[in-house]
Amino acid sequence: MKLDPKSFGLAGGALWSAGMVFMTVLNLIPFFKGYAGQMLLAIQSFYPGYEISWPGVLIGAIYGFVDGFIGGWLFVWVYNKFNKE
Repeated sequence: MKLDPKSFGLAGGALWSAGMVFMTVLNLIPFFKGYAGQMLLAIQSFYPGYEISWPGVLIGAIYGFVDGFIGGWLFVWVYNKFNKE
């Protein structure tokens, strides 16, 4: 069965973008301060301009969508190459 790389990429981008928004917003709420903090600090190092702040929510969502789209697209492309029908 062949998979559609564009659809898989869009789904991966939407999920990773939503995850970035969720983790960043949750980290900005004082009660949850530090939730996924180490992971977000690591992400800061390879997403230029991203920081744990309210503007960072939008920047993280954009980076997350692009990153998730590319990762999902590549995953399905490789899968389709190995899946010879």
